[in-house]
Amino acid sequence: MSEQMNTPMLPAPSGVSAWLSTWRDAVTRPSEQTFIRIAQSPQAKSTTAFLWIFVTSLLSIFLGSLIQPMMLRQLPQASDFGLDQFGAEATGGLVAAICGAPIGALISVVVFAIFVGIVQLVAKMFGGTGTFDQLAYAIGAIIAPFYLVSAVLNLLSAIPYVVYCSGLLGFLALLYVIALEVTAVKGVNRFGWGPAAASVLLPFFVLACCVAAVIAGLVSVLVPTIQDGFEQIAPTLAP
Repeated sequence: MSEQMNTPMLPAPSGVSAWLSTWRDAVTRPSEQTFIRIAQSPQAKSTTAFLWIFVTSLLSIFLGSLIQPMMLRQLPQASDFGLDQFGAEATGGLVAAICGAPIGALISVVVFAIFVGIVQLVAKMFGGTGTFDQLAYAIGAIIAPFYLVSAVLNLLSAIPYVVYCSGLLGFLALLYVIALEVTAVKGVNRFGWGPAAASVLLPFFVLACCVAAVIAGLVSVLVPTIQDGFEQIAPTLAP
């Protein structure tokens, strides 16, 4: 008994160590109890989740911007368009990475906040008891490590033929993320699997419908315009 009392207690992880510990639990130990514990953590704040998303998406976008010119260089048509100038590609990719990555990371944070807000709003309609901060922290612990996975896949995609495997892995990772998000919503809001799945999937369905409606509207407007323009230039193209 005295030996147990004299055993020094290990300090709780903090800083980046606490981040990695939370991400590891969310990704490798997915259960309702895991996400309940994560959501009830004193660090469960949306600002922390926003910081996670910004840092990890910044890294993913930065590496993707550097790798893209190298991928273009591998295309058979690259030499026809002058894309075989590796120095110019590297310089352009570096400039795009430095200038575009922070903007892309900010956009990722905004999209993440909107997504979590909509999911939690739908969860409230189903009787969920969680809060925006709790859900943002729980889902952020899922999304952030998969941005790191995306960064690794971006690096692998620069290897010829490996790009096909990385694409498949990316798709499988997306499915796993959705499954984890449903589990997180269930744990945070303390309801069944049906409401949890609906809370996550309904926003995707609504967004898909909105995108389809916008595309259909653009097509209905642009097609007649393109047809009129073609009819006007067609006579000039006749021999």
